[in-house]
Amino acid sequence: MHHAARTRLNAKRPSMKQFCLVPIVLALTSVAHATEAWPEFRGPTGDGHVQGSRLPTKWSETENVLWKSKLPGRGWSTPVIVGERIWMTSATDDGHELTVLSVSRKTGAILQQQKLFDVDAPEPRNKMNSYASPSPVTDGEHVYVYYGTYGIACLDAETGQVVWSRRDVNLDHQEGPGSSLILHQGRLIFHCDGRDVQFLTALECKTGKTAWQTKRSLDLSGVGDYSRKAFTTPLIVKTDEGERMISPAAQGCYCYDPLNGRELWRVSYSGFSAVPRPVVSNGLAFVVDGFAKPKIYAIRYEGDVTDLHVEWVYSQNGPSTPSPIVVEDRLLFVSDNGILSSISVETGELHWKERIGGNFSASPIASNGLVYVFDREGKTTIVRPSDSAEVVAVNELDEGLMASPAVSGNALVLRTPSYLYCIGK
Repeated sequence: MHHAARTRLNAKRPSMKQFCLVPIVLALTSVAHATEAWPEFRGPTGDGHVQGSRLPTKWSETENVLWKSKLPGRGWSTPVIVGERIWMTSATDDGHELTVLSVSRKTGAILQQQKLFDVDAPEPRNKMNSYASPSPVTDGEHVYVYYGTYGIACLDAETGQVVWSRRDVNLDHQEGPGSSLILHQGRLIFHCDGRDVQFLTALECKTGKTAWQTKRSLDLSGVGDYSRKAFTTPLIVKTDEGERMISPAAQGCYCYDPLNGRELWRVSYSGFSAVPRPVVSNGLAFVVDGFAKPKIYAIRYEGDVTDLHVEWVYSQNGPSTPSPIVVEDRLLFVSDNGILSSISVETGELHWKERIGGNFSASPIASNGLVYVFDREGKTTIVRPSDSAEVVAVNELDEGLMASPAVSGNALVLRTPSYLYCIGK
């Protein structure tokens, strides 16, 4: 059994009282009603949990497919769902044209296919990436789409008309864009962690004007430019001291006040090019530090101590791309090469690990005690996590998932490289 290391790391924070982390619910959901809106990457709570829905556990190309629609272009952004539309971004394979798509939630018919930006000289991207990987976000009235350095736009959620757009929040991704948008009190917040500049910014939703911008405070002059970038998405949590934003970056994880971008603390590590979005449970924030040999850091706050510290670090078979998920007292994650692990959220000790095969990029979801993991070859493995990895079902489609899934009522919305599926009964 692997024993997680209990570690104190280089940290910085002003004096703060102890606070407890709990996830913010960003959209109205109820255990009595199926999830109707999927407003952002990883769903209404930003952590992959599905409330109230009765998702299918069995499907194939010929079974329980409500509709299947051919998609133009290439994009790994998670579909977001508001009203009767499903929204996503797409791009030409060469990155010269950046497009927004909306399809009918009921039929899958394409309702809108609109080019938003032309790009004269797109940077090279990693072969595993796309030029439309950042996921949109919606507040119900508008949909906000983001293509990294190439542009950001606000569209009316009913008409699809562009309300505003910007192309002046720039950085050098090196491998292509990846960080997704989040919403907070009428503002869009997103990471800009390039190999040249590292900052995060907030824009006013109504106008697109900059509300605040904060430069990352770690001095990265001593590391190579390749080691300065990251592709993560922040998570806002409620604490006794107010709302806080957990914001992983290259070489360290930060916490900010989302109202003004003021840095509250930071923890240093040596990882970079991180992709997974953090999750939280019982006063711990679980952060993946980087892409190569990823480690999971559990950050806890205790009493009135002034030094932030890491409660434990888990360093085996971590996820480079898929985000982890918390189910009761377990932290579950799948490595990019198909090892599913369950560890204790409190101690970081291993419960079990199981090679389920396949290669993974999409983040898992949890519903009704089941965890769904989606590989790049077309296989979805459904597991009931307990004292072992109880495999409930394995389902296959002709193509796999790079994009993380969405949920529409009691149906799954799955985006493969060529198609959008609605899976249900």
